[in-house]
Amino acid sequence: MSIDRFIIKKLDNCHEEHTRLNLVKLFKLRIQKAEKEEKGKYKTG
Repeated sequence: MSIDRFIIKKLDNCHEEHTRLNLVKLFKLRIQKAEKEEKGKYKTG
């Protein structure tokens, strides 16, 4: 299972607000990292 699917699964089952916020932050960081990598691909080639 990919880490992204793991995070989504945990978000779906988690009811503790603090933990949910941390999972959302982690997921947002992963999305931002992927966007930066994608932009880097287009600049170099």
